[in-house]
Amino acid sequence: MALGFHAVGFAPAYLAPEARTRLHDFLAAGHHGEMAWLADRADQRSHPQSLWPEARTVIALALAYAPATDPLETLDKPKAGNISIYARNRDYHDVAKGMLKHLGAFIASRYHAEVKVFVDTAPVLEKPLAEQAGLGWQGKHTNLVSRAHGSWFFLGEIYTTLELPPDTPHPNHCGTCTACLAACPTDAFPAPYRLDATRCISYLTIEHAGPIPHEFRKPMGNRIYGCDDCLAACPWNRFAHAAHEKLKARPDNTAPDLASLVQLTDATFRTRFAGSPVKRIGRDRFVRNVLIAIGNSADLSFAPAARHLTSDPKPIVAEAAAWALAQLHTKAPP
Repeated sequence: MALGFHAVGFAPAYLAPEARTRLHDFLAAGHHGEMAWLADRADQRSHPQSLWPEARTVIALALAYAPATDPLETLDKPKAGNISIYARNRDYHDVAKGMLKHLGAFIASRYHAEVKVFVDTAPVLEKPLAEQAGLGWQGKHTNLVSRAHGSWFFLGEIYTTLELPPDTPHPNHCGTCTACLAACPTDAFPAPYRLDATRCISYLTIEHAGPIPHEFRKPMGNRIYGCDDCLAACPWNRFAHAAHEKLKARPDNTAPDLASLVQLTDATFRTRFAGSPVKRIGRDRFVRNVLIAIGNSADLSFAPAARHLTSDPKPIVAEAAAWALAQLHTKAPP
């Protein structure tokens, strides 16, 4: 596509009952954890026309961001941190929204229709809508999977007052495969097609505000922002397309040095991650995550930095530093 999207599909502006049921069950089980915004606007997520009554069609679009190399290779580098593939360059919200606005303006001008564009931050159930629009199917890891693009793509939506012919929903092609479920380091899937976000490393490193629960610290390894294990395990990724130019990984975010990251202040953190999705979690959560990775490194050269941060004024940093220091000395060779 001329604007850079890799796939487009059309669906009526309503959700199938099973999608609404799945959201209700997810919230009722408390699997959304501290993400209160999911529950606060659940009705608008469940009913697109509750968000915008005039909407008649949802135009779903996909933007690929597949990595050029093995997405998990950094996990074997204990002195480096692993940042989720999607966050290794610019914030995709900004990239995709700019592209959607261009397309929305074209539709409004050419067809004299009203449009609204959304990228993840609005109360929109993106994956079920994309599934209805024929872009793929929700895999057993609950993410969208495409026969043409694998698991590595972002979603965006244009709601419009135009009545457009819908595409045929995509059938599920997971079959008997459970690779994504088996790959999860923290057993965050209580069943196929169900996610308990409170056990998910992406949730824990990004959304969770307090100390990381101890049972998840060792499974985190050196994952300091997000986790790609379930996505990377999907065999459909052999068909994935290379990332959009603006989303290709920056070299300094591919295997960043923990020794420098642990020293970040508020100011240097904001500078280091300007324009990146990482910036939104703030220095304290990020350094907390880095300290967990340091504690898992078995590398005593990190001990002075961890010891220094045990007196950090932020409790989640000081607590993680004390844990990391204890782990380093426990794992130190005799």
